[in-house]
Amino acid sequence: MFIKIYNTLITVLYPLVIKRYINKRKENGKEDIKRFNERIGRPVHKRPEGKLVWLHGASVGESVSMLPLIQKIIETYPDVYVMVTTGTVTSADVMNKRLPERAFHQYIPIDNPMFTTRFVKYWSPDVVLWFESEFWPAMLSSIKRKNIPLILINGRISNKSFKRWQQFDFISKELLACFTLCLGQSEEDAYRLKVLGASNALCLGNLKYSGLPLPIDKDKKEEITSEIKERPLWLASSTHDDEEIRLAKAHQRLLETIPDLFLIIAPRHPNRGAEIKEKIKTLGLNVALRSANEKITDKTNVYIADTIGEMGLWYEIANIVFIGGSLIPHGGQNFMEPSRVRDAVIVGPYMHNFTDAMNRAKKADGIMQINDTVELEELLSQLLQNKELLEAKRSLAYNWATGEAKVLDGIMNKVKEYI
Repeated sequence: MFIKIYNTLITVLYPLVIKRYINKRKENGKEDIKRFNERIGRPVHKRPEGKLVWLHGASVGESVSMLPLIQKIIETYPDVYVMVTTGTVTSADVMNKRLPERAFHQYIPIDNPMFTTRFVKYWSPDVVLWFESEFWPAMLSSIKRKNIPLILINGRISNKSFKRWQQFDFISKELLACFTLCLGQSEEDAYRLKVLGASNALCLGNLKYSGLPLPIDKDKKEEITSEIKERPLWLASSTHDDEEIRLAKAHQRLLETIPDLFLIIAPRHPNRGAEIKEKIKTLGLNVALRSANEKITDKTNVYIADTIGEMGLWYEIANIVFIGGSLIPHGGQNFMEPSRVRDAVIVGPYMHNFTDAMNRAKKADGIMQINDTVELEELLSQLLQNKELLEAKRSLAYNWATGEAKVLDGIMNKVKEYI
């Protein structure tokens, strides 16, 4: 009943309200104008002949976590094609650069039953693997009506979401009934999915543990390292607003004892690069901006790596990485990627987006957690001035991350049942 009411309301409200909102997104550069037809279920790309596996994830994080499974599907089934959908321009750019042969990207349609029905009918996938935490009623119901197997991969239900959904369990039960199978990131997630209405839910582990190596441009690496030279450095990755200035202040204090120390900041949202630079400059630090092609000199204290698709480069160059989104109550960002390339990884107090992963990493001593920037300074000082300690922490992080990579095989064996 809920889905029927929702679809009716969306159909009525789209020309009156929602279309105006979409137009504002276009004006703000949040929609891909050249490919906007995909957002209304009118693709240009021709459907490939044969079996098609469709994977959907909302943003960069979800879409990147798909890559190991996409690669596994392509290798296992030479005659199968893979379609990946996302909703953001940034994630589309990343996918277009990283998808293997026989895999292609499309934008997910706006959640309007007319658009979603058109989309599902055109592509007619053999199975759908849903990586997003948001359950879009129009799309899920369009898939169910066609009797297409729908599997939730890496499902995560936070404490806050769980309590909210319990208040509206009549909605969650109807939405989760659209899924053939729900795979939770943790046993707790699988339990919560069952409570909220999933008829078939289990945990095989977190697929983010099995990520593929990030791409690295060797020429760019040589260029950057030649500019940095032999200077000691650390990286702050996936940072959010208010974190950069706090990290820059910590860096400034570290310069008193390590005068040639170099900091790379790779913000979560690269479009904030110029803004971050101006804020940090007020501290009296020398800042260079990558998007403006500003060179790193001996006087550069901080380098703002405000580009898309180069995170692998920064993880490769750095040996010490601080993960952003963890100094503020955002809940942290993916810390497995730098662990896999043998970086010593530090996080702040707020890592509730990765509770299960944090517990496992802590148990293996593969992660270092601090409460504030004062503790961060102390830890960085120790790591930068004690090579044996740094090497030990790098090895522990790497051993933990590689040991968790076997999750992929378990998930792939389940997916095989539906291909």
